[in-house]
Amino acid sequence: MNDYTHLKLTKENQDIYFHLKKKVEIVKEETKNFRGRLLDVGCGVMPYKDIICKNETVTEYVGVDIKNDIYQKEIKPHFYWNGKQLPFENEKFDCAILIEVLEHVPDATSVLKELFRVLKPGANVLITVPFLWNLHDVPNDEFRYTPFSMKRICENAGFVIEKMEGLGGWHASLATSLSTFVRRAPMSKFRRNVFSVFFLPIVKYLFKVDRFNYNSMNFSESQMITGLKCVLKKQ
Repeated sequence: MNDYTHLKLTKENQDIYFHLKKKVEIVKEETKNFRGRLLDVGCGVMPYKDIICKNETVTEYVGVDIKNDIYQKEIKPHFYWNGKQLPFENEKFDCAILIEVLEHVPDATSVLKELFRVLKPGANVLITVPFLWNLHDVPNDEFRYTPFSMKRICENAGFVIEKMEGLGGWHASLATSLSTFVRRAPMSKFRRNVFSVFFLPIVKYLFKVDRFNYNSMNFSESQMITGLKCVLKKQ
């Protein structure tokens, strides 16, 4: 299983290391009080399953995703869906996570309304989305969300927002731009290796001094973010 908890920083993975590390920390922190049956929407190869299942109050982990070539024979979702209707009855789950999923969804409000349907009253939901990131999973890369669009979409689906935070500020944004440039921009192998070695300590420093989290829903003019974390509840 692709377990991000064992990821080590190298010059080759500097573009993803800090972002994956942050998501692991978020999942650990925000799901520690989750209880009952958990639904992982857009679960991929289920990299957070082991983290979640260490929580004894989560009695069952269920992963659902659309059919995708990324799945290996031994790692597949428990259920597939068509991206519109979840294959579950009403009020089946006690909690849910959507980690880096909604940016790939053409109609996020409809997906969240469908999630609302299969959750029990009082259910908790954790969502993360990127804001500063290159095009990926082309052509299924649909949106980048501001805090204000995310708030409207979640509330239109019926959820109450308990927490919304930026996942990185100006320093992390610069580090993200530098690290994705050296690892993903078109260039020769030699130049990529030189840039990767040169920028690694700079990228590491920028992420270290960045103030990752901001006060919930306290977003201001000229603030920069790399992504968003949202904690919702079905009242």
